[in-house]
Amino acid sequence: MSDFNFSYPITVRYSDLDPQGHVNNARYLSYIEQARVKYIQHLNLWDGNSFLDIGVVIANVQIDFKAPIFISDDIQVEMRVSRLGRKSFEMEYQITGITNEKVFATSSTILVAYDYHKGRTIPISKVWREKIAAFEKIPHQS
Repeated sequence: MSDFNFSYPITVRYSDLDPQGHVNNARYLSYIEQARVKYIQHLNLWDGNSFLDIGVVIANVQIDFKAPIFISDDIQVEMRVSRLGRKSFEMEYQITGITNEKVFATSSTILVAYDYHKGRTIPISKVWREKIAAFEKIPHQS
C-alpha cells in the first residue's frame, strides 16, 4: 500500500523521448512539476489563472533515476508533503508504473512560500498550512 495520498497519471509523449528511445532525464522534472500543480489545484490552493498568485518557488530539487521510462509505459507521479516548516515545505515524489508499480524515479523538492508582487519570501499561509496538514494528516504544529 502506498504512503502517498495523491497521484497523477502522466502520458508519455513521443517528444519526451531522447535518441536512445527512453524518456529524457529532463522530462522527469516536468512530470513532477505537472503533478505538483495538479496537487495544489486539487487542494484548491490555486485556481490556475495567475502564476503571480501561486505563492511558492522551488528552492531545491533532487531526483534519483531508478529505471528508464519508455513510450509504452503507463506511469503516474505519486506525491506527498512530508514536512511543513514556517516558510518552506518539502514534497516527495515517486514516478511509478500504474499497473506494475515499478519505481522509475524518486524525487524531492523544497518549496518556499513567496509573494511575487513584493518579491520576497513569506510565512506559509494559514489556508495552505491547514489544507495541506488535513490532506496529509500532518499533526497540528503551533
